[in-house]
Amino acid sequence: MVDERSDAGLRGRDLIGLGGLLAGCVIVGMVLGLLVDNAADSAPVGVLVGLGVGVLLGAVAFVLRVRAALRE
Repeated sequence: MVDERSDAGLRGRDLIGLGGLLAGCVIVGMVLGLLVDNAADSAPVGVLVGLGVGVLLGAVAFVLRVRAALRE
């Protein structure tokens, strides 16, 4: 039987969850940026800021989850 754990202590489903976390943060940031753009009539600014914030928050959450998994 194949052991699902890697040396880092992350399983396949953990990695899928990390990918979903990153994608979710970027998508939520983009949608919020679109809503701001529609409300403020500021075409690409809200989407770009939303994407930037989403990527930043996704990266921070990713690092925190990986660090927690490595401690275990």
